[in-house]
Order: sequence, then structure tokens, then C-alpha cells
Amino acid sequence: MRKPTIITYLAVPLLLAGFMFSAYQNKELNTKGLKDYYQKYFPIGVAVTPWDLGGDKRNLILSQFNSVTAENAMKMGPIHPTENTYNWKMADSIASFARVNGLKLRGHCLVWHNQTPRWLFKNEDGSSVSKETLLKRIQTHINTVVSRYKKDIYAWDVVNEVIADDSAYFRKSPLYQIAGEDFVEMAFRYAHQADPDAQLFYNDYNTEQPLKREKIYKMLKGLLAKGVPIHGVGLQGHWSVNNPSRSELEKSIALFSSLGLKIQITELDVSVYSGHQGGRLIQGNTSSSTEQFTTEMEEKQLQQYKMIFEVLRKYKANITGVTFWNLSDQYSWLDNRGRKNYPLLFDQELKPKKAYFEVTKF
Repeated sequence: MRKPTIITYLAVPLLLAGFMFSAYQNKELNTKGLKDYYQKYFPIGVAVTPWDLGGDKRNLILSQFNSVTAENAMKMGPIHPTENTYNWKMADSIASFARVNGLKLRGHCLVWHNQTPRWLFKNEDGSSVSKETLLKRIQTHINTVVSRYKKDIYAWDVVNEVIADDSAYFRKSPLYQIAGEDFVEMAFRYAHQADPDAQLFYNDYNTEQPLKREKIYKMLKGLLAKGVPIHGVGLQGHWSVNNPSRSELEKSIALFSSLGLKIQITELDVSVYSGHQGGRLIQGNTSSSTEQFTTEMEEKQLQQYKMIFEVLRKYKANITGVTFWNLSDQYSWLDNRGRKNYPLLFDQELKPKKAYFEVTKF
């Protein structure tokens, strides 16, 4: 009989060690989720659709998260398509899911230039409405939606993405063109009137880029000086394997916290492509929709997630929530940016990726 080589003798304990490590990981997954690892830090949430609330996805949500956000169902377009029509079914299903399962629920979002129906800005003859009419319509929308979920939603993204990415101050959206800067102030006042107990957030992307960060800070400081009820700022967290840097992320958290505002990471994902800034695909940077999740992508993403959560833990006194934008790589809104992306902690089979174990290893 052929004698076993030294390689064979070494392989057995190595294989056994690998098996034991894998079994340990699986045991940890069965007993602890992200929400448990971060119980002493901040709630861990996820953006969901009504189709995520059953089967294996439901189980993953309940095992890993203690907060949910409606990805699209509470935006004005889906929930309020015409002036006298409200579609409550999808939003209600998510609110009910959170209520029944004891999850925190964030509202997203009340005023945004995208996914906003045309009726908000137009008269019956197609002409643009007056500032007074626009503000009245916004007030009616906010009061109706916020009042309906008053007992369910603890925090709202009230105003979304009004600061320009270029050298301009405000984004030249129809909201701004008709109402000027006043619509921001009034939206927060309307939301506070509808639910005085709700935490109200301004939400935006690229909050770690120096120019945009300073403009957001300027706007928030001015609103607070006028007594506008703003309680927090949402750093969307549509980041990539290359951005933001540790120092820029820390600067943003420190700057907005200096205003006395709560900080939440509201839409976290880490694109495996460097061509994404704030989740927006840079023109000309596209490739095949069948690109695979490579070892290089995996390592870069792992390191970026590790850094992000090291910073978030460091600033736990300032941060009151972290929400991932989508559940797993099975589906991500970033897939609509020209190619398949793999931006989350769970893969297409709903299994944890290596980055998952990095953000829970502390």
C-alpha cells in the first residue's frame, strides 16, 4: 500500500479547520443577525418592497434587521398618482409587516423632484401652478400621508436631494423653479404639524464631497436658525469601493453633528464599480450586464465595508440608524445603471458574503 505523503497528513487538519470555521459561521448566522451585533450601537435597517415580505426574503429580513424602509411604495408617484387618488395597498403592506413583527419603520420620502407626478406642478390647462398652489398641494399630500402612518413611522425623509451637484446652490427642479427655497422650510413645518413626534430628516447623496457637503451644511444651518423643525440628516451612503475615504466620511459626520442633528446612513450600498458616484453612473462607463463578481471586487468591497462600519461604530453617539438599500445582490437598484452590480452584504442566493463577517467582527 502506498504510504500517505506529508501533504495528505497536513490536508486533513486543514480541511477539518475549514469545516469547523464554516460551521461556526453558520451557527453564528442562525443565532445572531446584523441587528444583534449592533444592538448597542444603532438599528440596522433595509429598504424593502411588498414582494420581499414572504418566504426566504422574509426570514432574512427578520433574522438580520430591526428596521425597514419602503424603497418606493411611499414616494409621491406610487402613493399619490393623481390629485384625488391615493394608492395605499403597497405602503400599507409594509407598515403592517413592520407593526406585526415589531420592526422600526422609516418613511421615505415626502418631497422629491423625482418620482413625482406631473399633476403636482400643473393646472388643468397645462400651465404651471402658482407658488401658493404648489405649497398647498404639498401640504395636503404631507398631511394625508404622515397622518395615516402616524402610529407606525418614527422618522421621515421629508425632503430629498435639493442641493445641486455642480457649482449651483439649489437644484433647479420644478419645485425650486415655482416655489424657490421656501418649499424646503414649509415641507418640514407641514410634516411636524402632521406628526409632532416624528423625527424629520433631510436626505441627500454625495454628502462626503466637500463642495456639496458645505452647501448642505449652509442650508441646514439657515433653516435651524429660523426654527424649522429638522432633527437629522440622512447620508444616503450610495458609495463605491473607492469612495468615500475614511477622512471625508468622518468630516461629514462631525460637521452635521455640530449642528445638533442626528445622523443616519439611509440608503447604504457599496458599488463594486468605481464609475459610480452617489449611486449615479458616470456617463461612458458601462460594460456587459453579465459581468461577474470577481475576487478583486470582493476584496475591495470587503475593505470598504470594513472601513465604513469602523467609522460608524466610532461615531455611535451621533448615529441613530443605518439602512441598507435593498436586501441582497439578487436585486439592487444599481442593476439598472447599465450592468449587474453586487453592492450588498448578501449574495444572489441570500447568503452572507465575506464582507458580512468583516462588519460583524469587532
